[in-house]
Amino acid sequence: MHAHFDCPKCLKNDDVEIGSTTSTIACRHCGWTKAVDERVYSADCPHHCLICGCDDLWRQKDFPPQLGLAIVATGIISSTIAVAYMQPTVALGILMAFALADMALFAVMSDALVCYRCHARYRGAVIGKEHPKFDLELNERYRQEAARMQKQAGQTSPR
Repeated sequence: MHAHFDCPKCLKNDDVEIGSTTSTIACRHCGWTKAVDERVYSADCPHHCLICGCDDLWRQKDFPPQLGLAIVATGIISSTIAVAYMQPTVALGILMAFALADMALFAVMSDALVCYRCHARYRGAVIGKEHPKFDLELNERYRQEAARMQKQAGQTSPR
């Protein structure tokens, strides 16, 4: 299993390969470490986030969002050019081709686990029924919690 996370200490992106023999996760930038508990990680399936300890993980298609936006933008621009040249059937064909390509990518792409709190991504994890799809209400709860903690940290720090 492969984990991509922001280090809690130095906030830099880091990647680490996690296997059955992995006992600690370490940041290669600052040396931050965290022990991997065998009870929370078994058979390539984390039961909670190995970085922050959050119990809530959700499944997401493992596809780069920037590439997805680039594909959508290309489809929009191509169909708009076809409409500008008075070829609505070509424009519709372009949009349908991009929609079919999107459906094919969705069917082929594997899932990754994402932590609601720290947004660590776990690729190659065995994903079971205990890992639901994205829940907006749960995400909002963690977002509000982070905002409150940031506000409290700002109020207690000297100016």
